[in-house]
Amino acid sequence: MSAADVAGSGERVTAYYCPYCAGEDLRPAGERHGEWECRGCTRVFAVRFIGLAVRS
Repeated sequence: MSAADVAGSGERVTAYYCPYCAGEDLRPAGERHGEWECRGCTRVFAVRFIGLAVRS
């Protein structure tokens, strides 16, 4: 399954590290796709797929 398929399917893409503290104890948060809670620094953040870069 490609990233585009996952982004459009409603499935959560797994985040492996917190972008703020690099902690690994993440849990899904919220109702929307791509929202995560870091148990290490208590931040809630969202990750979303925007698209693919076109390189010439």
